[in-house]
Amino acid sequence: MLGKSFKNSIVITALLFLLPFVNSCSNQPEAPSEQSGISSQPKFYLGLIPEQDLFSQKARYSPLVRYISEKASINIEIKSLSRYGNIIDNFIAGRLDGAFFGSFTGALAISKLGVEPLARPLWLDGTSTYYGMIFVRKDSAIKNEQDMMGKRFAFVDKATTAGWLLPLHYFHELGIKDYRLWFTETYFTGTHEDAIMDVLHGKADIGAAKNTVFYRLAEKNRRISDELQILATSPQVPSNTLLVRKGLDSSLKIKLKNILLQMHEDKQGREILEKFGAKMFIETTRQDYEPVFTYADRIKLDLKKYEYRND
Repeated sequence: MLGKSFKNSIVITALLFLLPFVNSCSNQPEAPSEQSGISSQPKFYLGLIPEQDLFSQKARYSPLVRYISEKASINIEIKSLSRYGNIIDNFIAGRLDGAFFGSFTGALAISKLGVEPLARPLWLDGTSTYYGMIFVRKDSAIKNEQDMMGKRFAFVDKATTAGWLLPLHYFHELGIKDYRLWFTETYFTGTHEDAIMDVLHGKADIGAAKNTVFYRLAEKNRRISDELQILATSPQVPSNTLLVRKGLDSSLKIKLKNILLQMHEDKQGREILEKFGAKMFIETTRQDYEPVFTYADRIKLDLKKYEYRND
């Protein structure tokens, strides 16, 4: 057997032989991570309201968000919110830099937080607004407020124009002072889709939702237009608009606005817009929210103090 000293000398010789190779490897620059370009960019947190189910909403907005990220050289992270009012909570907590607001949450955030509207889509049909609708089943025999007494009403959320503010104004015009006493049951569905489907399937007798979601669903399900009847509509209000937080860097604000307003001018932008269902984006200002402010004033609703969380 070999002596211990001889074994040790072999080990030492081998280590000395390998040392240059080890040093050579350790001095090689690290391969850049595939995500390094993205992670090194500024982070921008963007909120999406639950107009439809969260998966569909995120799938619809993701191509648009990727386009904006590339053009603005920022890393936009989508935050899909489970409730309309959550968008206000997240801005208050500093967890969002911008969001695609509905008209009521937009007006609410302008009043409470001083957020700034930038742009909204001009849809393929040439509209850039939507309106609220109150509807029933055609076979329900509900035509007026007396027919509604003792029935079930499906709202969407306390932070929506179509699914909350319109019904409140409608009740005010009809002379219904306390809707909770007028109906046997009222509840919040959380999405416009669910309010429509609940009335269609008989879970609720009366519902409220926005026309764009109503007719989008009706294209896929003829029962909606065949079996539901519209009782009332609201004034036109701005479609979901990108608004950004107060204090956001002004150069980034201008960049985001210009990207949206000019995206129809390049091929990639047009393709994404078409999939999104829009022709282009148009400039949006506080003035566009006047119908919401007016509606709120008529029913004595102070947006600055308004408690937007569902009961």
